[in-house]
Amino acid sequence: MSESKQPSRDSQRAKLVGARLKRVEDRRLLTGRGSFTDDYRPPGLLHVAFLRAPYAHARIVQIDTKQARAVAGVVAVVTGDELERSVRPMRAVSTTPGYRVTDWPVLAVTKVRYVGEAVAAVVAQTRYVAEDAAELIAIDYEPLGVVFDVEEAAAPESPLVHEAVDSNVLLAREFSHGSAILGLSHKEAVDHNPSRSAGTDATETLTLRDRFRFRRHAAVCIEPRSYIAEFNPAEDSLTLHSTTQCPGVVRTAVAELLGMAEHRVRVISIDVGGGFGAKSSVYPEEVTVCALARMLGRPVKWTGDRREDLMATSQAWDEVIDAELTVKRDGAIVELKAEVLADVGAYSVYPWTAGIEPVQTVSFLPGPYHMPNYWARARAVATCKAPTGPYRGVGRPISTFVMEGLIERAARRLVIDPIEIRLRNYIGIDEFPYKAPTGIVWDLADFAGSLLKVRDLLDYAMWRERQAQARQQGRLIGIGFASLVELTGIGSATSAAPGMPLPAGTEAATVRVDPSGTVTAIFGVAAHGQGLETTLGQIVAEELGVPLEDVRVLWGDTDVAPYGTGSYASRGAVMGGGAAIMASRAVAEKVRRIAAHLLETASPTSIATEPRTVIGDRTEPRVRLKEIAKAAYAGLKRLPKGMEPGLQATCFYDPYYGTASYATHGTVVEIDPDTFRITVLRYVVADDCGRMINPLIVDGQVCGGVAQGLGGALLEEVVYDPSGQLITGSLMDYLVATASDIPRIEVGHLDIPSPTSLGGFRGVGESGTIGAPAAVANAINDALSPLGIELGELPITPLRIFEHLVARNRDGGTQRKSSSG
Repeated sequence: MSESKQPSRDSQRAKLVGARLKRVEDRRLLTGRGSFTDDYRPPGLLHVAFLRAPYAHARIVQIDTKQARAVAGVVAVVTGDELERSVRPMRAVSTTPGYRVTDWPVLAVTKVRYVGEAVAAVVAQTRYVAEDAAELIAIDYEPLGVVFDVEEAAAPESPLVHEAVDSNVLLAREFSHGSAILGLSHKEAVDHNPSRSAGTDATETLTLRDRFRFRRHAAVCIEPRSYIAEFNPAEDSLTLHSTTQCPGVVRTAVAELLGMAEHRVRVISIDVGGGFGAKSSVYPEEVTVCALARMLGRPVKWTGDRREDLMATSQAWDEVIDAELTVKRDGAIVELKAEVLADVGAYSVYPWTAGIEPVQTVSFLPGPYHMPNYWARARAVATCKAPTGPYRGVGRPISTFVMEGLIERAARRLVIDPIEIRLRNYIGIDEFPYKAPTGIVWDLADFAGSLLKVRDLLDYAMWRERQAQARQQGRLIGIGFASLVELTGIGSATSAAPGMPLPAGTEAATVRVDPSGTVTAIFGVAAHGQGLETTLGQIVAEELGVPLEDVRVLWGDTDVAPYGTGSYASRGAVMGGGAAIMASRAVAEKVRRIAAHLLETASPTSIATEPRTVIGDRTEPRVRLKEIAKAAYAGLKRLPKGMEPGLQATCFYDPYYGTASYATHGTVVEIDPDTFRITVLRYVVADDCGRMINPLIVDGQVCGGVAQGLGGALLEEVVYDPSGQLITGSLMDYLVATASDIPRIEVGHLDIPSPTSLGGFRGVGESGTIGAPAAVANAINDALSPLGIELGELPITPLRIFEHLVARNRDGGTQRKSSSG
């Protein structure tokens, strides 16, 4: 081999970004050595139990706490009237025009608005004593009319959940693009008669109308919420250990609500057993524990049980969507219209507001398709149920379910293959950057490549043959697809919750080479199971040319980390990774300059690196990183003239718009014609998260997201009765997917680096959950098409299939029953 073709030492060094490495945090977690909030037990710890409202809507007439206070071991009993003197109510504000701001007291004051709302707090030596004492609190309630149905709640004559505002509609927002006429032309459930035209000739277009319903969902993290607060009166400082995804957000909120200086509040969140967005909000229990610790001068702890988790942790989805799609006879999309009505529960979740879910639904509804004309309106409506908030995907599982459902309905009516109709409407790879009808800018995506990869992985032609054979035998097999696009790692140009003044556009990293030559990297983003300790460590190690084991990654401590809001919106790898690259490169440049000085080499650009060693002139001599680090901290005498001592850098990263992540899901299901039991036979995903940092972790993220999406498609539903009582208050009633329910998931990747994010990274945490409900629903409807029914409500259960079939038979098979359920 000639000299010109020999690889340099840099290229010979093993690349860490892109390597399938086992997660470094798993050794700690799998051997029971994790550092979870509930594990922390400071001296003098007290425990809190909350008395929760038994009514969905009632006025608080009187509270008698005498018996509870008299119980041995009880330290304090606090009500909302007492706590509001020192704690401000939570107010999720927004600059969106017409948004109605409502107060959420951390303990109910004048009335309760959902079953499970905290009314009083008992502090005792043990949780058992606190729970027993809480049962002795006597409360006189005056029941009020329950605001239950979201459509009735949106009506002007509905009783108000919050009397301080003039409507239960807390937010309304419209999008309009092209020549779409405002409003739907038909607000009933379905019109399957392809007679209406969007053009001049009724034979040229087909309009499909349907009502879609995505039922309420719970996050069911393996670790329920837990908080421990300690107050130091000598320093007037508060330390909160919290199961939060967003330590920075919580610190700002607690300081504001308690009237403290922010630098006096410290939030620690190390190991968190799942978050899925539900742990990105600030909760009444969290603030109450802090207030009690300050009041009593002792550490105070609360850990929710599963019943409290299902009752009082923010829930998800729960939207009704009336949608209308007009296409030409060749399948080309002409127009999309949609009305979104979101049941956001009793309060506007803090700080994300009631608009986070429905506004994102209409923002992403056009999906990966050309949309010449688009109109949509979203309304967030208060009811007497637990508040809804962010959940994995935020709006996009619903928008994908609706858009992809309409696309496949159009394919069936027009007798066009569902793959072909998508290929005719996709935004082309040569059209990026592309501005969507809602103003979102997509950087780069190969939607067609993703779909075709799924087609090949699934062996689509073979399954169509098997489906035809199965139908001749009376078996119901269906094939379904779903394509999606999402913003990830959003920067300052885009808000996670439109109109909400949260400084969420940047993220920071501090990278420090210690005198021994090892590296410490500290981040504002927080880990809650997604493997950030490994992936961010890989980035730093590769940039500095050191082994992964020489990098220690720290996060989740607002007193240690540079300012950051936390982990949500698939921002960990994009934002944290970008900040890691910037800070690491700043340190690496200083390493090269010091090395050049020590080796008396003229130019730092001639310095190369290999593990633990820096090489001059890419040959000899060489100097160890440990020697460089010692020189950096030894003072000016050993450094180049004018260089500041030390070897660390803090950098803030802002990708401005963020980057697009996209995927296509394909699945095959079989439905038992007697019991209507649904079995997923195949599941394939073609995903593009840009430059993959760790493919093993990427596959885990995709598969975990699909598992949650399958639960939402087939099993999971939060159910209230008309009086507002929670029916699904345990895991015997709220069904989550288990290992036996999840098929083998095959994941393929496109690996197209993002042109807008530093490192080429795209987020991957949510795409599995976004695509799975739509793909499964489409496969089920494909399987049921010989029976003449289509379902637009999730989850799809055997009972719902049976009910639709009964309705079809009752109607004589001439008209499909509304899928509104």
